[in-house]
Amino acid sequence: RLIAGTPAEPAIQEYANQARRESHADRGGDRVKTGILTGRHAVHPLSGAKVPIVVADYVLMEYGTGAVMGVPAHDERDYAAAQTLGFEIRQVVESAPGSADEPPFVAQGVTSNSGEFDGLESAQASQRIVAALAQRGAGEASTSYRLRDWLVSRQRYWGCPIPMLYCKACGLVPVPEDQLPVLLPDVEDYAPKGKSPLAAAVDWVETHCPQCTGPAKRETDTMDTFVDSSWYYLRYCDPHNTHAPWSEQAVSTWMPVDQYIGGIEHAILHLLYSRFLCKALSDLGYLSAQEPFQRLFTQGMITKDGAKMSKSKGNVVSPRTIIDQYGVDAARCYVLFMGPPDAGGDWSDEGVEGVYRFLRRLWRVATDVAGSHDAVLGTALDQAREDELRREMHATIKKVTEDMSGGSFAFNTAIAALMKLNNSCILAAQNGIKRETLGEAVRTIASLLLPFAPHVASEVYHQLTGEHVWKQPWPVADEAWLHHDTVELALQINAKNRGKLVVASDAPEDAIKQAALDSDVVRAAQNGSTIRKVIVVPGRLVNVVVK
Repeated sequence: RLIAGTPAEPAIQEYANQARRESHADRGGDRVKTGILTGRHAVHPLSGAKVPIVVADYVLMEYGTGAVMGVPAHDERDYAAAQTLGFEIRQVVESAPGSADEPPFVAQGVTSNSGEFDGLESAQASQRIVAALAQRGAGEASTSYRLRDWLVSRQRYWGCPIPMLYCKACGLVPVPEDQLPVLLPDVEDYAPKGKSPLAAAVDWVETHCPQCTGPAKRETDTMDTFVDSSWYYLRYCDPHNTHAPWSEQAVSTWMPVDQYIGGIEHAILHLLYSRFLCKALSDLGYLSAQEPFQRLFTQGMITKDGAKMSKSKGNVVSPRTIIDQYGVDAARCYVLFMGPPDAGGDWSDEGVEGVYRFLRRLWRVATDVAGSHDAVLGTALDQAREDELRREMHATIKKVTEDMSGGSFAFNTAIAALMKLNNSCILAAQNGIKRETLGEAVRTIASLLLPFAPHVASEVYHQLTGEHVWKQPWPVADEAWLHHDTVELALQINAKNRGKLVVASDAPEDAIKQAALDSDVVRAAQNGSTIRKVIVVPGRLVNVVVK
């Protein structure tokens, strides 16, 4: 009915007929994404804008309602289709305010070009948008599952034998429990021949039916290895148990797993299988845990020259070469510093060099402190400078501790904070500061750096104190040093960074908005334009929307 009587109807009918002749795998595979404009439009429930309706074969009827919202700037398939159809690609999520991310940007970030929802973290924006739709009666939250028929048998040798027997008299018979587990036989030839390699192990295949004692044959298919890999975490709870896969006490103590870390390739199938088996075992009374994992973190991939590392492409980076040239701490630190761990990044030899310089500068300032007997280092003591370094030190303790807590794994920003504090230490040593204060700051850097660069951190701390850093407690920030009279906010025009805005740390939102409007940057940007709204993200930024 949507296309009935429209000029596009014949072409769409032919397009749909062609799609029906193709498998889901073909339609969803890695090929040029296509679609046909219907000439109809949907009305955006929040903005009221008209959105073109497209029939596209890569959208599967079995997913959700069969109709999806296209987001070409943030979905690889939608991006490919938009390029084919010549659609505008409007970015509404950025890695950071004002960043120029290459589409499609598929990670979490900060919203832009999103009207009243500008400047929000992705998760927060999603919640607010769903709430706004629900308030207007235009939608509600729902959960979609990508469920498929689950075939576990494989014609391979390597896998769990399926404990079933075929008897001509009794039919399909399970192997008795006292004969479990069924072990794989030794075979000489694993090569595929159109049937399972186990079929050639005649002595193993031929057996007797446990019900009628007549001749029977074992099932020669094996279970796919995902069956094994979907409950390994339970065996980890009790790995030396020779009587059972696990004891009730062990799984009650350890389950569920606190943190699961894996590649994005496991984010759907492996975790779905694991959850299925965990819930099935729980329903059968073998587990008290209902869920296998409490938190999930998927790390990104490190690429080289924009492509996945591959020996065939000749773009593999050898860790040994990097370690021999820069040391293991620099190599380790750089991998953690490259970017958000969920996004990965492109390997850069210059980046390793930068981290190596940071570690060398830390070593030099530590050597200067350890080798000096003067009460004051530098030209002249400045109490304000002293207080500022101490304030930055406690702010860094707080920052690094938070970045390493709560499953965020924000190691890159933690290392960046340590680099910044180290630069401040070097500047303070040049301009004038108490040796005691500088030594405390450098010791703090060593303590916080220990998880990232353990060798350098240990040597630096020992050089300053004669003690082992790994025996020391984790630094704790003194809240008294964390208060600032002023705070520096990013000043944006239409979600693009245009400068900084310094306001009182306790300034109300109205005062911050007025300060932004009074700034030279905003006044220059107006130039006859109309200011639509001013968005304040506390402690981070002010975004002035101008039209």
